[in-house]
Parts: sequence; structure tokens; C-alpha cells
Amino acid sequence: MKPEGTENKETVPKSANEIPFATVDLERAKRCGSPEVIFGQGKSSKHIAAISKKLLEANQPVLITRVGKDTYKSLIKKCPKAVFHEAARCITIQTSKKSAANTSNSLKPIICIAAAGTSDLPVAEEAAVTAAFYGNEVTRVYDVGIAGVHRILSKQDVLSSAQVIIAVAGMEGALPSVIAGLVKIPVIAVPTSIGYGTHFGGLAALLGMLNSCGSGVTVVNIDNGFGAAYAANQITSLINK
Repeated sequence: MKPEGTENKETVPKSANEIPFATVDLERAKRCGSPEVIFGQGKSSKHIAAISKKLLEANQPVLITRVGKDTYKSLIKKCPKAVFHEAARCITIQTSKKSAANTSNSLKPIICIAAAGTSDLPVAEEAAVTAAFYGNEVTRVYDVGIAGVHRILSKQDVLSSAQVIIAVAGMEGALPSVIAGLVKIPVIAVPTSIGYGTHFGGLAALLGMLNSCGSGVTVVNIDNGFGAAYAANQITSLINK
């Protein structure tokens, strides 16, 4: 049992990295090559602003995922440089410091985002904003699902010019398999929670991608555009050392 009157009190910070409700990982950029990212879903605007402030004080850029316009309206009052990417449901705040792994290259590495349908765009745009945040050039190939397979076939030159492709698809999740059969570069597949009843909230697409006959297809979790772009950036960082 907590002493009476302490139920709602937050703990007192013990180090420079700590705030009453979080411990901000200010060393992650040095350790992992990329700064900590704020997953905004479920966090209050107050908490997001405080974590962002701590990162900015350390001269680290800020990426906040899974947030809406209300969070942005609250944050912009304290962080005037905040940019809201509505389609991606993300907020970015850049600093003068180049901390992303790929920003030191004169020629930016290219990550191509391919989306099967318009319904997949929120996840695709989350991947696109994340990839750009880390210093990559982003190309987009949208609405190229296999219901009209000629559409993706006509984009083969764009696909082949990239260093990594992120393929985003719902329904049965076949797009990454088709792309893997057209190119010789890494393909990261993102299943989305788009489809009819037996789609099971993205599980059908996930299993389809895991069972892809396209060699070398890597699969992230359902709707995880951020995770796909993070992995893609790790690949381009190694290519462009």
C-alpha cells in the first residue's frame, strides 16, 4: 500500500536523463546510430512535449509517431519548429546537428516506398517520413497492387534505382513477392490491417508475406511502417559508409 496522498505523485528524477514519468535515452544515437523516437500513441500531449524538450536540449532531432492534429496543436506552442505530417500521423522537429546516420553523404541513399492501395497510405507515409528523417531520399510508388499487376511492372526502373524497397500491402499481402521477383535489392514487407473479415486485422497479409516465395523478403509487424524504415536505414547506412 502506498502512503495516503501519494497515489498520483510522480517519482523524482535521479539523473539528467530522467523526467518524472520517463527516462530519455540520450545516448542511443551514439550507441545505435539513431536517436530515440517517441511512440506517441497513448501518451499525453504534456508527456510528449516534455520528452521532446529533453531530446532537443541534447541537440537531437525528434520524431514522434502515431499522433494526431490535437497533439501537434499542443506541441507547436512549445516547439515552434515542429512539423506535422498528417498522412503519416507523425511529427518531426529538426535541429542544426546532423545526427542521422546517412546525412553525412553527399549523395543521399534512396529508399523506395511501394504501396499496394490508397488504404495502405498511412502506413506507407509513416515509413516515408521515417526514412527521410534519417537522411534518406525517398521515392514513392503508390497504388500498384497486384489487382492490376501491370502497374508495378511499369515501375521497375524506379524500383531498381533504389537501394532498399519497402513494400506495403494489405488484403493477401502479395505485393512484396511480386517486387522481389523483379529486383536484386533488399525488400522489406509491411502487412497492413486492411481487408475483409478473413483478413483478421492484417494477420492474413502477415502470414502471406512470411510465406513469400520471393527470396530474401524480410517482414516486419502489422502496420509497422516505422520499423520497416528503421531497418531500411540500417541497410543504407552500411551501404553508404
